[in-house]
Amino acid sequence: MAAPELAQTDPEGIEGVRMTWLNWPRSKVEASKCVIPIAASVQPIRPHVDLQILPYSPLRCKTCSSVLNPFCRVDFTALIWICPFCFQRNHFPHHYSSISQTNLPAELYPNFPSVEYSITNYQNPQNFNPAVPPSPIYLFVLDTCMIEEELEFAKSALKRVIGLLPDNAMVGFISYGMQVQVHELGFQEMSKVYVFRGSKDLSKDQVLEQLGLAVPGGRRGGPAIQKSGGGPSPVAGAGPGINRFLLPASDCEYTLDSLLDELTTDQWPVAPGNRSLRCTGVALSVAAGLLGASTAGTGARIIALVGGPCTEGPGSIVSKDLSDPVRSHKDLDKDAVPFFKKAVHFYDELGKQLVSQGHVLDVFASALDQVGIAEMKVAIEKSGGLVVLAESFGHSVFKDSFKRIFEDGEQSLGLSFNGMLEINCSKDIKIQGIIGPCTSLEKKGPAVANTVIGQGNTTSWKLCGLDKSTCLTVLFDVSSSEKSDPAGPNPQLFIQFLTSYQSTDGQMRLRVTTVTRRWAVGNEDLIQGFDQEAAAVVMARLASYKMEMEEGFDATRWLDRNLIRLCSKFGDYRKDDPASFTFNPCFSLFPQFMFNLRRSQFVQVFNNSPDETAYFRILLNRESISNAAVMIQPSLISYAFNSLPAPALLDVQSIAADRILLLDSYFSVVIFHGMTIAQWRNSGYQNQPEHKVFSCAAYFVGGD
Repeated sequence: MAAPELAQTDPEGIEGVRMTWLNWPRSKVEASKCVIPIAASVQPIRPHVDLQILPYSPLRCKTCSSVLNPFCRVDFTALIWICPFCFQRNHFPHHYSSISQTNLPAELYPNFPSVEYSITNYQNPQNFNPAVPPSPIYLFVLDTCMIEEELEFAKSALKRVIGLLPDNAMVGFISYGMQVQVHELGFQEMSKVYVFRGSKDLSKDQVLEQLGLAVPGGRRGGPAIQKSGGGPSPVAGAGPGINRFLLPASDCEYTLDSLLDELTTDQWPVAPGNRSLRCTGVALSVAAGLLGASTAGTGARIIALVGGPCTEGPGSIVSKDLSDPVRSHKDLDKDAVPFFKKAVHFYDELGKQLVSQGHVLDVFASALDQVGIAEMKVAIEKSGGLVVLAESFGHSVFKDSFKRIFEDGEQSLGLSFNGMLEINCSKDIKIQGIIGPCTSLEKKGPAVANTVIGQGNTTSWKLCGLDKSTCLTVLFDVSSSEKSDPAGPNPQLFIQFLTSYQSTDGQMRLRVTTVTRRWAVGNEDLIQGFDQEAAAVVMARLASYKMEMEEGFDATRWLDRNLIRLCSKFGDYRKDDPASFTFNPCFSLFPQFMFNLRRSQFVQVFNNSPDETAYFRILLNRESISNAAVMIQPSLISYAFNSLPAPALLDVQSIAADRILLLDSYFSVVIFHGMTIAQWRNSGYQNQPEHKVFSCAAYFVGGD
């Protein structure tokens, strides 16, 4: 088992980058023969103990805009540095005049391929006062078409997290059932709401006008500029009326608690044999319009708590009649889904609006039925949002996950806003695209490949929401048709990832990660640089992407054919003699990963709803390589009295009477007690002082 062993190391290192091939094939033909695509798994803002935070602006190449890094050649006498990407000679500015071979700035240290710059007003359209960083905005959207017990669970969770928010965080609240209610938290005298009809598709301008936030003279101007001499605006860049709907958490906690106490289930009558009338699409559209019209460019999250399928207005996924079932995978294959394409188009447009505003959509769905995650997936992924699927708002999966988003300290997810990723490459490298929670900014350049996979046709991507575990898969192509030439002038290739984002404390940061790899010389170089875990995860993400995008795509056959081609390319065998086949140890685990992948929930959708499949794929595309590898091939750890915990084979032979087995498949954890252990447990040995060893063993298994 690979996952438990590699989990003890740090394969990403300070770079936060893992590649399928450490040494790259030199030509396009050689790359196609490698079978496994050339790809990099990137965690843009992964924390690391050695990461240096630099309190000054980066030094950029005047030709290609790449940033000064340890791989630049430096002439300390002439104070010139040569860019490794375009070979442009750049002069150091005056404040670098004291540098020398013994006095290097941090960005030139070989041990720091990743550095982070703390920059005032970097790519900040609002031009905020640096002394008053913009406040994060949380707009809660609550479904009230639930039974009383479920609504109470949801309201209780909301009350808990309001107390966890920073005092300066801005909070808004929308509830919905058959209609959408936007609550004016700034009106203290009584509960005041603005009601929107749930069957009508509303534009941002219509939302703006009905909330009384329209600007006379038609088109709305740009965000307001906060001057350094004045006091901080409650919402940076917002119009004057928005403070009626968004208030600091410290000011509206009591008001929101009272409002939630008064809130009841949706009172709109439902005919017998019909589903509840729920306008989820309109509610999210109103939320996006409110935020977009008032706080465009400021970091904001729409946090939707959904308790069932949308049956009213745009975004509906099923009819109101209970006799009509919610769409299944079989229906999707037969194209017998009258609501699906319209709903996907609606959420695609909503996702584009959120991306243009720099805002995030998070969905917490708790219901026994499907709620429409399959349709919402496009908006969630484009905006970099989070999604949690549970059976009830009282379930620990929902309660723990919901609380985790707002926790601070070591447990913090490091939620960040308004990210942008740029990639610079060496001359012969092209970028096909990215699979993951991001959106293409359509920035053309010489590094853009003709083949597009995922979010492509660009060298720049928008990351509205990202956290310290966010992972993106970047797929590359080699444009050169030349054969490998070890004596060539450029034996190394370089790639630089530039990630600008607004951190949790409101500061603008720029993470610069520069990596170098060698061009491979022969098969041996390729074999020694193969990363089996990264390759398995890239193949899983690529297969999931193709299943969604290509009609009639047979993922199992595609995986089998690629594995056969890989074995043919890198295996040793005698023709017509199966027993003679041997595989280099660098590839020994990859067939196991493919064996488990072709049987996983990512490829085999049987017994899963479209919502569950979408949920699994969203997490597969955004989690780290180590976590994604566990999703594909669960880890099994064996605990025994006479040995330390050790990885075990995913086989019935691992079961023994005196063992405890811990199976981790990421989405669930199973603890299995052998027959003897189970008898001891049932007899209560763990509670007896003379059997303290058994008690400790059971405790450690639970702790892991």
